[in-house]
This record gives sequence, structure tokens and C-alpha cells, in this order.
Amino acid sequence: MSTANHAFRDNMTMLRRNLLHARRYPSLTLNLLLTPVILLLLFVYVFGDVMSAGINGGHADRADYVAYLVPGILFLTVAMTSLGTAVSVCTDMTEGIMARFRTMAISRASVLIGHVIGSVIQTMMALVLVLGIGLAIGFRPDATPVEWIAAAGLMALISLALTWLAAGMGLASPNPEGASNMGMPLVMLPFLSSAFVPVHAMPSWFRWFAEYQPFSPAIETLRGLLLGSGIGTKNAVLAVAWFLGLTLLGYVWSKAQFNREPQR
Repeated sequence: MSTANHAFRDNMTMLRRNLLHARRYPSLTLNLLLTPVILLLLFVYVFGDVMSAGINGGHADRADYVAYLVPGILFLTVAMTSLGTAVSVCTDMTEGIMARFRTMAISRASVLIGHVIGSVIQTMMALVLVLGIGLAIGFRPDATPVEWIAAAGLMALISLALTWLAAGMGLASPNPEGASNMGMPLVMLPFLSSAFVPVHAMPSWFRWFAEYQPFSPAIETLRGLLLGSGIGTKNAVLAVAWFLGLTLLGYVWSKAQFNREPQR
């Protein structure tokens, strides 16, 4: 069997291992998924009229705010589920299974690839669930089939980028609690973007950061794709550039962390 075939087989084995873990121990994924769902319902039914009035110049329309909010909540879902990768990778490190994998005749990259691909699959399933809840409470997308495909591709890219970063955080953390805490900036960034309110409504001293950080252009791109309002070349280019760069950074960092000599 060729080296490529061996690597592919090892990748599929590790992927199956991580999917089985997720199926047998779903509590972590469910706990992480619960937060964006609660925030979606909270912002729609508790703050919806007030937030929509602020965005629409005093005219309260909860349906408008649902349309504005759901794309941002989808990004928050990706950020939250990526924490699960950091915790599961760190758990493997602290329980010694990573050390065992290093001694086995398997592709070294397959250990991390299994975690990452498994997490991306779980994240896309979580996005379908959150989108379904959004549709149930009044979100009405206006996207063509091509725009739906583009939106799915964008979310897959962002999930891949954040998952590789989370894998590196898990490898660099001394324990699962530390891995969860290290990943909190990934969760906070959507709150500091255009997910909940437009960038132009923010204080001028903060507006520049909110506009050019990774999540705002990506959220505006997704919003344009799902609502049929146009994505803008600037937002699309910034979003793809940011998350391609973060994917490369996360991959290189994770690989370096995995290949280092064990410290514990």
C-alpha cells in the first residue's frame, strides 16, 4: 500500500474515533451548542423590539432583527463548538493517548486531522440545527442555490480555521480547563463584531477594530448571501483572506505543538 493510501486510511480511522467519541459523550457538544441557541432566543424575544428600533431609527420590527441576527448567531455557533476541539485535544494529551499515538506506525498528521475533520462535521450539523431554529422563529432567507452553496463553503472555511486554532490551543494547554479558557477569545470576537448591532452604531474609537477584525466582514458576507442583499467585494475578500490565513496559522502551530517533545 502506498504512503498516500496509508495516510488516508489513518485519517479515516482517527476521524471515526472522534465521531464515535462525540456520539458516546455528547454532553460537551450540547453544552456548547446551548449558548448560541439561548442567545438567539434571548435577543429575539427579550431584546428584539428594542434592538430593531435602534437599528431602524425608532421603528421596532422584530422580524427585521431576526433577519439581521441569525447570521451572527451562526458564527457564534462555530466559535462555541470550536472550544470542544480544544478540550478534546487537550484531554487526549493529558490522558496520554497522544504519547501512545506517537509511538505507533501511523501518519502523525492523522491524529490532528481526525480531530479537525470530525469537529468540522459536527459544527456543520450544529449550524443546520441553529438555522432550523432560526427558521422556526421567523428567519426568512432569500438566497439562490448558488448563494446557499457559497454560504456553506464560507462556514466550512471558518469552521476549519477556528478548529485548527482550537487544536493548537488544546495542545498548548496544561489541562482541559485551561484549553477552554484559552479559546475564549474566539468566542468573544463575534460579540465585538457586527453580529448583534451594525458597526456604524458603535463608538468611533472602536469602529475601526470592529469593522476589520475577522468576524465582521465574514458576517456581512454571510448576511448578504442569505438575504440576497449583495456581499460587497471588500467584505468577501477580507473574509476569505482572514480565514485562509488563520487556517494556515492554526495548522502550522498545531503541527509544531504536536511534533514537540512531550512536556508532561
